[in-house]
Amino acid sequence: MLLHPQKQIMHTKFIALILLMLMGSSTLQAQKRRVGTQYGKTLNLGVGIGGYAGYYGYLGRSIPVLHADYEFDVAKNLTLAPFINFYSYRNRFESGNNRYYYRETVIPIGVKGSYYFDDIVSANSKWDFYLAASLGFAIVNNRWDNGYNGDKNYYRHGNTLFLDAHIGTEYHFTQKLGIFLDLSSGVSTIGLSFHR
Repeated sequence: MLLHPQKQIMHTKFIALILLMLMGSSTLQAQKRRVGTQYGKTLNLGVGIGGYAGYYGYLGRSIPVLHADYEFDVAKNLTLAPFINFYSYRNRFESGNNRYYYRETVIPIGVKGSYYFDDIVSANSKWDFYLAASLGFAIVNNRWDNGYNGDKNYYRHGNTLFLDAHIGTEYHFTQKLGIFLDLSSGVSTIGLSFHR
């Protein structure tokens, strides 16, 4: 998929920003200035349902979306989590005796910043609660079968840049394993959290 030169520059700058944030967080982690509960060093793997909202809004049907992020501490009660989502979709169209397929793969990439407010709600140590925002862009690859002469603009494409709001919770089975629910204006997910 070829991008417009201005979009390529914007995507390159965004990736550079993510890398700088990751390098900066490594320094913060090494200094160990944070006192109290740490929420970071967590791998979150989940699945969601997309199709009607956010950058998935143009499908018009629900489909599974895979999610992965790695969360690290940046300040007291504050984490950053670079993430990647994935979905793939295929639909068949018939015209006379001919069948044509539309195929689409979308990979949203970004960073989610979370603020944990466990202290405010006096939560039990088994529970974590957070508010978050995520910023990123979606890499979209779509194509029609050769020979399809119908309306190639049938699917309305969402904006490749996105900003989503989140509210979520995690329940800890053990110190190393938990289950999370993330409700989002993009795609809500449920999954497992693996703590280091």
